[in-house]
Amino acid sequence: MYNFYEILKHFSIKGIIKHVIPLGHGLINDTFKVEIQDTNSTDYVLQRINSEIFEDVEGLQHNVVATTFHIKNKLVEAGASDVDRKVLTFVPTIYGKSYYYDGKDYWRVSLFIPKSVTYDLVNPYYSYLAGKAFGQFQSMLSDINVKLVETIPGFHNMELRLRQFKEAVDADVAARKSEVTDLIDSITSFSDKMCIAEQLYRRGMLPKRICHCDTKVNNMLFDSENKEFLCIIDLDTVMPSFVFSDYGDFLRTAANTAPEDEPDISKIHFRMDIFNSFTQGYLESAKNFLTDIEIEYLPFAVSLFPYMQSVRFLTDYLNGDTYYKTSYPEHNKVRAYAQYELFRQVDNLKKELSDNITNIMSYRIFN
Repeated sequence: MYNFYEILKHFSIKGIIKHVIPLGHGLINDTFKVEIQDTNSTDYVLQRINSEIFEDVEGLQHNVVATTFHIKNKLVEAGASDVDRKVLTFVPTIYGKSYYYDGKDYWRVSLFIPKSVTYDLVNPYYSYLAGKAFGQFQSMLSDINVKLVETIPGFHNMELRLRQFKEAVDADVAARKSEVTDLIDSITSFSDKMCIAEQLYRRGMLPKRICHCDTKVNNMLFDSENKEFLCIIDLDTVMPSFVFSDYGDFLRTAANTAPEDEPDISKIHFRMDIFNSFTQGYLESAKNFLTDIEIEYLPFAVSLFPYMQSVRFLTDYLNGDTYYKTSYPEHNKVRAYAQYELFRQVDNLKKELSDNITNIMSYRIFN
């Protein structure tokens, strides 16, 4: 068990600590609420950073501090009220750093945002709010002049994921290749087409932006009383990427009628109502900085992420399940087939997706 009081004495917090209790259900970091005895004082959030996932903690903390500082300045310049509830605020250590290393673990502290809640509900309304929120997040960071690092290098790089996939196929260390030759062939047949983002980037046609890279409804805080959106949280994966990362990955999960590990692929369908709602919100807040080519390739982004996830799940299955946690021996194989089915459906819908985006741009935003 952690000695919270020993850890917290290294941070510039105010007040006497009353309790330290678990907070949330995060799968990566360990998170705790630090309650202060004086009811007029601010409570805090203490996190143990998972340095096995995020090996460059210095770079990670540089990113989150730089982005939250930039957003806070934007909010102040815009005359926003209640700024400390609309962006995370990280508390420095008594040594002036943004994290503390106790010889084993890395820790950070932020202000707890009172009267805030998260939701897991995915419906058209919350999808619209998510699109607007993540588009606004990208927009506010589109002019940041601080260089940020990739907290997980190559995280959404399709070329890298396909190289790893090919290595897994060639090695076949778990002797599973013969079970999935149909899926290997299907994935391989699309490999060049699905690397278009990296190809366009090398030709200078597609920019990289500062993206959240983990766009889920439950990474948004809402006011518990009036239900209004407050701010984006879980900033560990904020890094340079293509806008496709935030747009496509949200729809991969939110617009799927089934879980990502659904064994019955007949239950997997792509929800156009979620696509339309999220896209409307996203374009309303991101249209001021998006280039024509970024908008043109948004339908590609929707197909990219189930394809990428199918590749990653199948790679892990071929490697003997060394990365993702599994609940049964064929779990990663089931995931891979399920994600490929979603990709297949979206790929067949790209003309309709493109037409819907054109309609949203024409009738809901610019008129």
